[in-house]
Amino acid sequence: MTYEDILYDARDGVAWITINRPEVRNAFRAKTVDELVAAFRAGWGDPEVGVVVLTGAGDKAFSAGGDQRERTGGGYTGGTGLGMDMHGLHGVIRAIPKPVIAMVNGYAIGGGHVLHVLCDLTIAADTAVFGQTGPRVGSVDPGFGTAYLARVVGEKKAREIWYLCLQYSAQEALDMGLVNKVVPLKDLRAETEKWCAALLEKSPTALALAKQSFNVDSEQRAGVAQLAHTALGLYYQTDEAMEGRNAFVEKRPVDFRKFRA
Repeated sequence: MTYEDILYDARDGVAWITINRPEVRNAFRAKTVDELVAAFRAGWGDPEVGVVVLTGAGDKAFSAGGDQRERTGGGYTGGTGLGMDMHGLHGVIRAIPKPVIAMVNGYAIGGGHVLHVLCDLTIAADTAVFGQTGPRVGSVDPGFGTAYLARVVGEKKAREIWYLCLQYSAQEALDMGLVNKVVPLKDLRAETEKWCAALLEKSPTALALAKQSFNVDSEQRAGVAQLAHTALGLYYQTDEAMEGRNAFVEKRPVDFRKFRA
């Protein structure tokens, strides 16, 4: 498959998937998501691949989430014609029977933050920044992105992350259990390769069974995520959601006051 928004490179047992839109901090549009799903399926189906690494191009951002310029009242259009298939992308990251490492090289914000949370492991540069933006821009991830985050960092911290839309340093992320390892940016690729090599020495069947066993504990969220995907499509059609999106695009303060009635 020929990719436009991502890079796919499978060698030495590792599939490297890179969101290649550095000009917008690797924010994704519908086409990007479709290509990411295809790349994960390619890694899944390749018997030579034992580990998948997800990252972003450049040294500024892993991913800044959904590209707000692509969002309309009908949601994110384009791609498969189904809009932005985040439910499908989240599902394939969880379902692929191989470890997935998020190599976070900068900002992991909004939907980009959710992607790293859903990866099995996260290795971050010391320059990485983490956080959610959804309620600020009239969006949210009421599927895995909220409840599963609570399993990772605890209920109180997860609610803080989503409600306040603060940003956290790599060290703060490490302290709260949000990432596994923090290294200097110059060492990020080498450290990730080291983890990949260690994983490739392990039994692939044992790793697959371990991943599937971990997933069972939160798998009931899959049905909720499907429902949430439908509800989010309806929410995006409201004036309230568009106020958040428009304020972001127009670079002005957002005003949700009239929607509290």
